[in-house]
Amino acid sequence: MIQQQNSTMAFGLSYSKQIGMGEHSKLYKAALYCRLSQDDGQTGDSSSIQNQKAMLQDYCKRQGFKVVDFYVDDGYSGVNFNRPEFQRMLGDIECGRVNLVITKDLSRFGRDYIQTGYYTEILFPEKGVRYISLNDNVDTARQDNDIAPFKNILNDMYSRDLSRRIRSSKRQQALRGDFLAGQTAYGYKHDPTNKRKLVVDPEAAEIVKEIFRLAMTGLGAPQITHRLRDQKIRTTGT
Repeated sequence: MIQQQNSTMAFGLSYSKQIGMGEHSKLYKAALYCRLSQDDGQTGDSSSIQNQKAMLQDYCKRQGFKVVDFYVDDGYSGVNFNRPEFQRMLGDIECGRVNLVITKDLSRFGRDYIQTGYYTEILFPEKGVRYISLNDNVDTARQDNDIAPFKNILNDMYSRDLSRRIRSSKRQQALRGDFLAGQTAYGYKHDPTNKRKLVVDPEAAEIVKEIFRLAMTGLGAPQITHRLRDQKIRTTGT
């Protein structure tokens, strides 16, 4: 945490000398955007939403930026830009409420390099919005951000590689016969000794057999439902 704060302070001191006087005199209304999800593969305080918010708020205080709001998408993938708070931030940009977006790093903004590049290099400049990524030393008010596209590509590659590994892992689990769905089919239950295996639920199995027997006599779903209700057997999940 201390190392990150020192790095952020050094960044603030170094780039302030490289920005024109017009940028220094401009009144900035900052959107502080934070994001975290399991696919980021980062754990600990350095990646927590709380830490991101503290870092961004401290930076704005030292730079004299007015903080409009925090925009927090917790549990949303970086490859998906249809995030509730991200979209709310875009709405505030559109109506002129925000003219500065700050994130902890580029990967917090997004992990799709094409979409990230579109927002930071096309849409934001068109709307007069400045973008700062603290840990990546990226500030669109400067002209030395050539590294940003490469970092966006690396973030994208990381996400794609992680997706491939997850799919491969799930495929291997399926080949082993592991149960991967979130909810078991009626008539089965999780094996008490192995949650990735299913075993027959004896009580529910008898009801399933009765349903099949009734169906074989020509009864349809409504008639079978009535029969089960007459026997005080629950026919819904509630």
